[in-house]
Amino acid sequence: MGDQMQVIVEKLNQEPFKKSYNLISFDSLEPLQLLQLLSDVLGEIDPKHAVDIREELPEQTAKRMLNLLGILKYKPPGTVSDLSAFRQGLVTGSKAVIHPVLHWLLQRTNELRTRAYLARFLVKLEVPAEFLQDDTVADFNKQYEELMEAFKNLHKEHEQLKISGLSTAEIRRDISAMEEEKDQLAKRVERLKKRVETVQNHQRMLEIARQLRLEKEREESLAQQKQEQKSQLFHTEQRLQRAQVQLKEMQHMVADSKPESLMKKLEEEINFNSYLVNEKIPREMESKKTSVYFLQKLVAEPAMTQADLTALESEIEEVTAQMNQLIEKRIITYEPTDSKFSMYRQQASIISRKKEAKAEELQAAKEEMSSLEKQVEQKNTQAHGLGGSEVLTEDEFKQYVSRLRSKNTLYKRRRQEVAAITAEYGILQRTEELLRQRHQATQQQLQAIEEKKGISGYSYTQEELERVSAVKSEMDEVKGQTLDNMSEMVKKLNAMVAEKKASLAPVIKELRQLRQTCQELTQEREEKKMHYDSCAAGLETNRSALEQEVKGLLEECAQEESNYRYINCMKRSLEVQLQRAKEEMKAYVSPEPQERRRALREQYTRIILEQENLGKKLREKQKVVRESHGLNMKQMKMWQDFEKLMECKRECFLKQQNQAAIGQIIQEGGKDRLVL
Repeated sequence: MGDQMQVIVEKLNQEPFKKSYNLISFDSLEPLQLLQLLSDVLGEIDPKHAVDIREELPEQTAKRMLNLLGILKYKPPGTVSDLSAFRQGLVTGSKAVIHPVLHWLLQRTNELRTRAYLARFLVKLEVPAEFLQDDTVADFNKQYEELMEAFKNLHKEHEQLKISGLSTAEIRRDISAMEEEKDQLAKRVERLKKRVETVQNHQRMLEIARQLRLEKEREESLAQQKQEQKSQLFHTEQRLQRAQVQLKEMQHMVADSKPESLMKKLEEEINFNSYLVNEKIPREMESKKTSVYFLQKLVAEPAMTQADLTALESEIEEVTAQMNQLIEKRIITYEPTDSKFSMYRQQASIISRKKEAKAEELQAAKEEMSSLEKQVEQKNTQAHGLGGSEVLTEDEFKQYVSRLRSKNTLYKRRRQEVAAITAEYGILQRTEELLRQRHQATQQQLQAIEEKKGISGYSYTQEELERVSAVKSEMDEVKGQTLDNMSEMVKKLNAMVAEKKASLAPVIKELRQLRQTCQELTQEREEKKMHYDSCAAGLETNRSALEQEVKGLLEECAQEESNYRYINCMKRSLEVQLQRAKEEMKAYVSPEPQERRRALREQYTRIILEQENLGKKLREKQKVVRESHGLNMKQMKMWQDFEKLMECKRECFLKQQNQAAIGQIIQEGGKDRLVL
């Protein structure tokens, strides 16, 4: 332990720390000072950790130091192998914990500085598996890993270049050699161009070579796309596996939850779904069916003319008038019982409308909640993909807002102080400038007067003489006072030293005894603490075992209770089914026809008979249609032939009429010629 402290003190007294410690002063440091010293050493290794520990919480300090020590691959010694004890010693500033850490850090400062620098870029961020399901996040993670590998290679090359020690002259020679090679290649390309231009169809051959190069590049891109699609398929399969695992976990969580809450949620969902299935959805379906029926009916009807529209409007007016007459008659024949019923009907309709509105609001709220949850998941995924921190909870956000407000208030106050000081500084600067201008003007006037009188420089010489004499007198007075004060102070110090020696002699004796007692008590405390830690560890082990046992018993109790409730529900459902079966049997064997008609068997029997009769009638109708089908087709063929015959006769008649008219016109023309 003494050798360790000696090494620590020597390292701290050297560059870059320059602490000027000795073994006694270092051993007498308080826990807070030890922690600050450790933080300074870590800050020398990694500049981000050069902070004042008084400005942060002890838990934050311990977490920061543990993270950096983990990155630097520090392993606690055997005496504090337990991580919890090591963490506790680091929080409290225990010498048994901090001294080995300082000894380990100070012996390999340069190596650890390089390791901390590399850790800034090579410590991989752990992205949760559920976020890697997103293709964008997976691509960013892949790019991040590629950049990390590139940084590793560049750092290795940098270190190799450092070791190789290439000189600037060699680099210049390499550059000049490469420039010469470049010129040679350019000349060779020119010669090849001239040779190619003499060949026939060189443009076509160049075009074919270019197409070949393009096709090869396309082949490479297609191969790359194929590889990317394979990787996407692999990622998709991984996402599917993770989703299946999450599904199993969710099912396990649901199975392990309390039965009361599950039953309550199920009852609420059953009530809501039963309302939707039994009331809301059938009503909407009925309205949709009605609207569809009217639309089909409207489509099946022929196109309506203006006269049809006028007739419909008149019919609507007549029906409206009849409705108004009926309403007037009802108002005239008003009865209180009808008013009560109408009031109840209105209340029932109002309640039903409210119920429908609340159901719609609940459905909209559920949809909005699901969309907001999706947005939150997307934002969390984007935040993790961009390297952001986790989302703050409500309490953490409140603490952050309170700290931000206090800092904002302090910032505003400081800014006001800075503004006041700036304003005052401007005023003083302006005052100084004005006074300097006045002094320069006065000096110029005085010099002008001295030149007129023929004694230029007299004022400056007089001021210098006065200043020198004043300084000499002040120095003489200070020397005399200093000598007197020094003699008096020496006398006082001698007297005080003698008095302090006489007064401190018994205190020093008592202090020696107290130091011995303190060492004994410290040793006893360390022994008691070790005994306490061992007892606490044993009790913690027993407590954890008891907690596991209690947890297992609670899970078993919850499982038994869930089985009991499930069996109870099955029993109730079976009782309800049995009761319905008894009622059905009672109605079926009842001698009263009215009761027997209510039985489901009778109802289904009646419906079956009606359907059988309907099927029988349809079959008879089908038989009649089949028997008369041939005759009807023959008759239709005869009518078609008759129609063709009549059409032919009509055409012949028209042709005959046209020929008769032409002959008549010819005869009239011959008669006219004879007359002429």
